[in-house]
Amino acid sequence: MEEVKIGVYVCHCGLNIADIVDVEEVSKYATTLPAVVVSRNYKFMCSDPGQNMIKEDIKELGLNRVVVASCSPLMHEPTFRGAIQEAGVNPYLFEMANIREHCSWITEDHKEATEKAKALVSAAIRRVYYHQPLEIKEVPVNPNTLIIGGGIAGIQAALEIADSEHKVYLVERDPSIGGHMIQFDKTFPTLDCSACILTPKMTSVGMHPYIELMTYSEVEEISGFVGSFKARIRKKARYVDEDKCNGCGVCVTKCPWKADSEFDLGLGERKAIYTPFAQAVPNIPVIDTEHCAYFLKGKCRACEKFCELGAIDFEQVDQIVEVEVGNIIVTTGYDSFDPTPITQYGYGKFDNVYTGLEFERICNAVGPTSGKIVLKDGSEPKSVAILHCVGSRDENYHEYCSRVCCMYALKYSHLIKERTDAEVYQMYIDMRCFGKGYEEFYKRLSEEGVNFIRGKAAEVTDRAINEDEEGKLIVCGEDTLLCKTIRVPVDMVILATALEPRSDAAEVAKLLTITQSADGFFLERHPKLDPVATMTEGVFIAGCCQGPKDIPDAVAQASAAATRVLALISKGRVELEAATAVIDEEKCSGCRICNLLCPYSAISFIVDEKVSRINEVLCKGCGTCVAACPSVAITHKQFTTEEITAEIEGVLV
Repeated sequence: MEEVKIGVYVCHCGLNIADIVDVEEVSKYATTLPAVVVSRNYKFMCSDPGQNMIKEDIKELGLNRVVVASCSPLMHEPTFRGAIQEAGVNPYLFEMANIREHCSWITEDHKEATEKAKALVSAAIRRVYYHQPLEIKEVPVNPNTLIIGGGIAGIQAALEIADSEHKVYLVERDPSIGGHMIQFDKTFPTLDCSACILTPKMTSVGMHPYIELMTYSEVEEISGFVGSFKARIRKKARYVDEDKCNGCGVCVTKCPWKADSEFDLGLGERKAIYTPFAQAVPNIPVIDTEHCAYFLKGKCRACEKFCELGAIDFEQVDQIVEVEVGNIIVTTGYDSFDPTPITQYGYGKFDNVYTGLEFERICNAVGPTSGKIVLKDGSEPKSVAILHCVGSRDENYHEYCSRVCCMYALKYSHLIKERTDAEVYQMYIDMRCFGKGYEEFYKRLSEEGVNFIRGKAAEVTDRAINEDEEGKLIVCGEDTLLCKTIRVPVDMVILATALEPRSDAAEVAKLLTITQSADGFFLERHPKLDPVATMTEGVFIAGCCQGPKDIPDAVAQASAAATRVLALISKGRVELEAATAVIDEEKCSGCRICNLLCPYSAISFIVDEKVSRINEVLCKGCGTCVAACPSVAITHKQFTTEEITAEIEGVLV
């Protein structure tokens, strides 16, 4: 066995570490430890000069192990592994000691921080002594991509990838793509018609030769790994033959049965056979079996009688489609917060209390009121109150800010002032106009005569205390600028509701083996440096499924996710984690505990041999199986008992 020669490098991290930890002392201490050939300290080890220092020492001193004491391995372990690999050392003969998050950032005591840094460096040195070189494997990348969710983010990502002439499967659970954006009337701050700017993109998706559009479909199962995923997709029966239908709409016109329109959020009606909206892509109707008389009673079939093309097919069944892809982009969007639990605002109790999304449909020219802003009795409101932060910035519901609420509330003020003579009151906590042109839009609304009241509304009631309040909705609250309680009688109340994770987000996370943050949105690999990747290689997130954001940010993130996918496709191969688990089949008792616990389904049971076996391609090296194995038959490369024991001894020296 060759002689072990270890190089130790202690980083100042500017003053992040050096302001609390005595890096000189830590560096000198390392020289006293066994097998350490050289120990240095430098202001920024992750910089090019810092990395070059390591490379030069490897060449001149013959180092075959390296320890860097700096920040989190999550940030820079790949950086240093790459550096020593360039110098000819296996990248797994490296260990990192975190003396920033674990030392300098958790105490102001210089002596304690320095002593702990010494202990961590000692542990890393003892551990790296037992490291073994590992082989990095590569697998080819299937150039096809699966995108789950057909809102603006999914549409943008699909077009970016398809325009480079690579196959995209775009799966949407609704009968048409478009997501929430197609429900909007106008977009802030430019007041562009939402449908006008979105439908050309939707049409491009529907006609694109490299996009296979699978609407009214859901992904049921995902297996495989980065570069080689398999997806099982259920295409639900429309009971309309897509190849025969030309979208003429006669079947919809002739259908005598109606139901509440999901697209109009129950404010309007649609037929039992319907397309969600006029610009739907694909423009193919679907039969709602819960309201169709034929499926309920075995009678009617009017749609079939009047369809000259014979496109109606009551015998149609769900289809299961399996596709193979190299990467997956998740763009499943958000749900609008249901304010019913906030009973003090009267949603569902009083007429003319609407959510923001419901008001979007009222404003829309093809909405239930043909774009006229009217009350339930058909009259025009004389006064409207818009209440901010309903479900957002509230410890009882969602602590986070939903980012878009202030701006869409301002947009509503403009639309109301533009189309009615109503007085508009905005009741807000803080006005957060963060984007390009947003502050200017706020100023514009101020000049249009909107009344801004700083203070969160406490209650919406119909209990009048004077003649002016009779027949009105009274918004009670506090004006924090005037330091007094107020009562504002209005005809209509609009609740600027929060954006929240989809109701099935947990199921999707489990399906794709990705994680969720505490607020329920999908968790990115790094909030600043890698906001589109997840901890599962090859699975990316974009749009509001990652967190609340406006349309420009959703589009930008979708393009970023598409770029990451295209980079992998262009490279044509992907490196797999080498630090995986391995089973000693002579020790394996075949108990299958590891099979049940593996979160990546990387372990299979070989029936003939009565042993379990790990697929190293699927294994992510989480160590769950190692900890659970009662026979001690599983070893984790890079986390052997010898290495862990040495590390513990190093800390205790």
